[in-house]
Amino acid sequence: MSQQVNTPFDYTQILENFSEQNRQWIEYFTLNFGSAYQKEVSVAYQELISSILKDPAKWVELQTKFVQMQTSLLANFWGKAMGTTVSPVIAPEKSDKRFNAPEWEENPIFDFIKQSYLLTSQWMLEILESFPTSQKYKQQLNYAFRQYIDAISPTNYFMTNPEVLNLAMQTKGKSLVDGFQNMLEDMKKGRISMTDDSYFKIGENIAVTPGSVVFENDLIQLIQYKPTTENVYDTPLIIVPPFINKFYILDLSPENSFAKFIVEQGFTVFMVSWKNPKPNETPISWDDYVSEGVLKATEVAKSICKSSKVNALGFCIGGTALGCALAIQATKRAKPIQSATFLATMLDFSDTGEISVFVDEQQVKQREHKIPDNGVLSGNELASAFASLRANDLVWNYVVTNYLKGENPPPFDLLYWNGDPTNLPGKMYNYYLRNMYLENNLVKPDCLTMCDTKINLRKIDTPTYMIATKEDHIAPWRTVYKGAQLFSGPMEFVLGASGHIAGIVNPASKNKRNFWKNPNGIQQNSDSWLETAESVPGSWWKHWIEWLKNYGGKTIPARKELGNENHPEIEPAPGKYVKETI
Repeated sequence: MSQQVNTPFDYTQILENFSEQNRQWIEYFTLNFGSAYQKEVSVAYQELISSILKDPAKWVELQTKFVQMQTSLLANFWGKAMGTTVSPVIAPEKSDKRFNAPEWEENPIFDFIKQSYLLTSQWMLEILESFPTSQKYKQQLNYAFRQYIDAISPTNYFMTNPEVLNLAMQTKGKSLVDGFQNMLEDMKKGRISMTDDSYFKIGENIAVTPGSVVFENDLIQLIQYKPTTENVYDTPLIIVPPFINKFYILDLSPENSFAKFIVEQGFTVFMVSWKNPKPNETPISWDDYVSEGVLKATEVAKSICKSSKVNALGFCIGGTALGCALAIQATKRAKPIQSATFLATMLDFSDTGEISVFVDEQQVKQREHKIPDNGVLSGNELASAFASLRANDLVWNYVVTNYLKGENPPPFDLLYWNGDPTNLPGKMYNYYLRNMYLENNLVKPDCLTMCDTKINLRKIDTPTYMIATKEDHIAPWRTVYKGAQLFSGPMEFVLGASGHIAGIVNPASKNKRNFWKNPNGIQQNSDSWLETAESVPGSWWKHWIEWLKNYGGKTIPARKELGNENHPEIEPAPGKYVKETI
């Protein structure tokens, strides 16, 4: 028998609080990206209105179609209410899990609400596609429309979500009380909880691959991992992770750890751990990330391993920095990096996908004014912007589960990492935003000077392995492909399934998904490459490690000690920098 729940909470007040919280989320994800963005959307909307006024016949046609479908839906509602079997006017896509509860199909009222919402969503997007606007404005309006459409879904509200209503009745309101408490806790954090944060402890059950910090400066700690094989390749591998987030995306739980996998293949692995910058510290530039990050890690790894060469791997923005380091060494004709691997990395920024809605001259100028050289861009702000690109999955899903249902999310290492962002130094961020995202200067030969050296990516002839992921909304795969076309050396391009993170962190032991490779190599355009590529089941990790072994050098007995006399062990991995939070 269920027990009576005694609570001091006023349920009416709880519902009002839920309504207010939902309003705040809508406002944040549709309006809170700065006045420059709001102004751009307003101008884009005016252009759409002007386009509609020039073709009133098309507008009447769309309106008539919408009214007819709504009329059919209303007729279906009364028919279904009377027990008649009717076919839906519109149905959610198979990938849309919001309407999986049987009530959305069986209950005439909820079925009507669902289909009416889907019709309205379809109508709004059809308007955008039916009337011409510039590509830039179309992207901005598409983003704004989708934010609104996602936000007004009936699944996001107490009174129009049958699962939430049923659970509230079954628990005698306890689910609402728990949800309200979850909401208050998240408001203190300043973000939505996607996993059980209390479960993970860095260095205890995540980022636990054994090793030591063997070098430290004001920007990085360099971790050397302990070998687990009797013999190792004599050429080490340095890993340059993103500095937008922490390195342990490549060293998650042991079963998901990319770093652990590489060590087990007989490589000596060094991992860069970036410092989490704070406001009013010494300004950190893009050059610093290249020289004191990538190039310094290369120098230390060579010294410890007594090797003239290293292999290098960069992920996302870490890969962009690695590309710049390669261009510097190509100009200087000193090539300590003998092979390079790029994971979901943009070097050409001609098409940055949905992120481009946040990048134009006005918005970049506003950022430059708002964030001084000694300031920082909050990692939480950046994480929210990325989450808004997939709001249904990364925002509203958790609003419903955590707040309306009162459930606590289960532990998930990847989502824990996602909720542990880093700040970005203002000087570096402003340079990166303008020169890469806005002006695409990195692809222009000798346009940029880094570390007193002109940059020309076309001079890079280093053997390279580059993987993009097919559903990546941060580094679109066709844009990554354009970057691969810039290099003049041997290139192995691979396309992984899934998105920016899940497509990369695809453990070999689980062997999920698939990837595409093409024995014919890089072709004139990405679509031609994909048309002739072959699909390979399982993880790309196995394919890549076999490629990397070609550049591992000879095998030697594994080093028993980490570091050397010039770079002694400082502290056990994962080190202190990764534990700094914002």
